[in-house]
Amino acid sequence: MKLATLCYVRKDHQTLMIHRIKRENDIHQGKWNGLGGKMEPGETPEECAMREIFEESGLQARNPQLKGFLTFPAFAHDEDWYAFVFVVTDFEGQLIESQEGVLAWIDDDEVPHLSLWEGDQIFLPWLDQPGFFSGKFVYQNGRFIDYNAVFHQP
Repeated sequence: MKLATLCYVRKDHQTLMIHRIKRENDIHQGKWNGLGGKMEPGETPEECAMREIFEESGLQARNPQLKGFLTFPAFAHDEDWYAFVFVVTDFEGQLIESQEGVLAWIDDDEVPHLSLWEGDQIFLPWLDQPGFFSGKFVYQNGRFIDYNAVFHQP
């Protein structure tokens, strides 16, 4: 089981996305993703979100807003992945060249047209809804199979 964060840094109707094209054998190869990664021992989800955003982009994030929780059964190497999903609008700093991929500010209305995981197309609109979501997205051999979700209103 892997615990991770998935973070969407936003400003001026744009979202910072990363095009995962730099690492060989990257399960996300060729896809556009939000920032984030695996939690380290003893780390809170918020600490992980801020660390991963800094490591991948050079931006210092503050006050990440927890929007949801995603479950990906047997996503990679037959391991279940659980991701805390954050939106970040409070940050400072300058973008760096990321080791993970190519960073780009994408207009929010253009994000759905990127090469995303199929499940991302489903949950990304949930980031703009009030409340909290929990979703399970099932993939087999990198192919989207099904999902279900629960929404908790404030």
